[in-house]
Amino acid sequence: MRIYTRSGDKGLTSLVYGKRVPKNDLRVEAYGTCDEANSMIGLASSLVAGENWADKERFLEQIHRVQTILFHVGAELATPSDKEVAWKLTKEHIEELEKQIDAWDQHLEPLKQFILPSGHPASSALHVARTVTRRAERLAVGLVEELPNPLVVSYLNRLSDFLFVAARYVNKAMNGQELPLNTDV
Repeated sequence: MRIYTRSGDKGLTSLVYGKRVPKNDLRVEAYGTCDEANSMIGLASSLVAGENWADKERFLEQIHRVQTILFHVGAELATPSDKEVAWKLTKEHIEELEKQIDAWDQHLEPLKQFILPSGHPASSALHVARTVTRRAERLAVGLVEELPNPLVVSYLNRLSDFLFVAARYVNKAMNGQELPLNTDV
């Protein structure tokens, strides 16, 4: 597969099934933002990989699964509304995120105030991935009437929650410092 095709040199790109749209089309913005979030999740995963802690392998497996599903979510966003999606997000994918959130949350101190993204670099990268995922969600909301699968918005919403708890979980595992929001400014 060639990396460059020159087919986008005039500001157009192809959706799934070949429909050409401008590169600033809302669909392209949405799936591009999912790709951006996925890249940041990958960075966090790389930062965790060099560390040693008991649950590291299980954590990385879960993160890799989320990355794979997020890639497919991007494909759903790139599929025109009049076409069939090859792989479909299901309620079970959302429930899987919720179960993992609950499992990790059992190991964390309850929050009594807002925290700032901080601590271990992997935790901070997960916080960035969370905010990028929120942006992808906002963009997907603008497409909700056109989406072949409305669960995309729900998945992105839950994924941002998942990434928040994952960031806290990594901080705890790596002895990272959670910085509370200073309200005396």
